[in-house]
Amino acid sequence: MTRFDAITLFPQMFDALAQYGVTRRARERGLWHLRAWNPRDFTQDAHRTVDDRPFGGGPGMVLMAEPLALAVEAARAEYAAGAAPAPWVICLSAAGRPLTDARVKQLADEGARGRGLILVCGRYEGIDQRFVEACVDEELSIGDFVMSGGEIAAMCLIDSVVRQLPGALKEESVRDESFGDGRLDAPQYTRPESWRGRSVPAVLLSGDHARIEQWRRAESIERTRRTRPDLLVT
Repeated sequence: MTRFDAITLFPQMFDALAQYGVTRRARERGLWHLRAWNPRDFTQDAHRTVDDRPFGGGPGMVLMAEPLALAVEAARAEYAAGAAPAPWVICLSAAGRPLTDARVKQLADEGARGRGLILVCGRYEGIDQRFVEACVDEELSIGDFVMSGGEIAAMCLIDSVVRQLPGALKEESVRDESFGDGRLDAPQYTRPESWRGRSVPAVLLSGDHARIEQWRRAESIERTRRTRPDLLVT
């Protein structure tokens, strides 16, 4: 079973992963497990303070290092108690390297072999850099844009990893998806054959599987060239 631990101020946000779609079915099959850790539970003051003003001035608040570090250490202690491999700590951050399909597959492979992932979800203006340097193994970003927090990014990572776990999907479904062979997937069509004056490409109705495969490959290359030419650079 692949284990995820989320360090988050909003644990309930992750409930959706267990309630819907592929991730729900994979969880019911025992393929993955999630535990959320709230940094507020590791504070010492009456207000359960987890943030403070940034040194040097500036807008917003910064998440403090100590509550985050204690939450990560608590999660790590559970792995150690169960004699599990040391988990990999990932911080979801706009400053991180882009999350790619290749990295997702690596994480899924490691997870299937028992290495858990601790996902740190930032909030506010950012996280004290000292925590990142001391406790985080890798920073990842899901795109060049800013979000209110790392929870949705962490959920994206969990969803993408779970889809790659053996037994979560049919093997051919994973293989034929976008990025499965380094390119975007070809366009897809279903009934009816004609919709609002637009018809399904005739080749898909021909029953000639060799021609269909050739068409799909050509469309995949053209779609990738048109919208993501960077993927074709070797």
